[in-house]
Amino acid sequence: MGHPVILNIDAGELETEPEELYALADLVHVACGGHAGDAPSMERVVRACSRLGTRVGAHPSYEDREGFGRRALDVAPEVLGQQVEAQCARLRTIAEKLGVAVTSAKPHGALYHAANASEETARATLSGIRRALGDVAIVGPPRGHIADVARATGTKLLREAFVDRGVRPDGSLVPRGEPGALIHDPALAADRARALSSDANVETICIHGDTEGSIAIARAVREALGPKT
Repeated sequence: MGHPVILNIDAGELETEPEELYALADLVHVACGGHAGDAPSMERVVRACSRLGTRVGAHPSYEDREGFGRRALDVAPEVLGQQVEAQCARLRTIAEKLGVAVTSAKPHGALYHAANASEETARATLSGIRRALGDVAIVGPPRGHIADVARATGTKLLREAFVDRGVRPDGSLVPRGEPGALIHDPALAADRARALSSDANVETICIHGDTEGSIAIARAVREALGPKT
C-alpha cells in the first residue's frame, strides 16, 4: 500500500440506499436537489453519517432531475453559480440544524466534466460553492480546470480517481452506455484501489452509490484501503 487514500461515496440519490454504504465511506457527498435528493433525503443521509462517524460533503449538479444531472446544459455562468450556491446552501442549512459540518463539495455528473473542461464553468461552480459553504475542499480530477481554478483561488483540492468506472488511456472516463464504462467486479475495484493508493496524484477514491453492486464494491475497496480515516 502507498499513501493514505480516503474513500468517498456519492449518495442521497436512491431511496433504497443502505446505511452500510455510508458506514464504509470516509466521506459521503450528498445529492442536494439538483439531480436528485430533497430535504428528507438530505436529512436522512446527514443523520446517518453523523451517527456513523462519516464526513459530509455537498454534491451539486446542473438543475436536471429528468436527466439525473448527466446532460451538459447551456446555462449562463452567473445562473449556474446561483444554482450551485442554492443547492449547497440547502444541505448546509440541514446539516447545521443537526450539528454537522459540510467539509467538502464535489460537482456531479455532467457538471463535473463540464467544469473540468471549461475555466468559466469551473469558476462559476467553485464560486457558488464558496458562497454557500465557505472554505471547504473541492473534490475533482488531478488535472484540468477544476484543479487550476482551485489552485488560483487558494482552494484545497482533493484529487480524485474512480474504481467503479472504466478509464481511457488519456485518463478520461469511458462514457456511460459504452462497453467498459461501469465496473461491477469488487475484486477488480479493490485491485484498482490498491494501485491508486500508490499514485501520488490521487488522494480520494470514489464509488457511486447508484452503481449496481455498490455495497460489495465498497466492502472490497474498504478492505483494500484499510480502516477509515
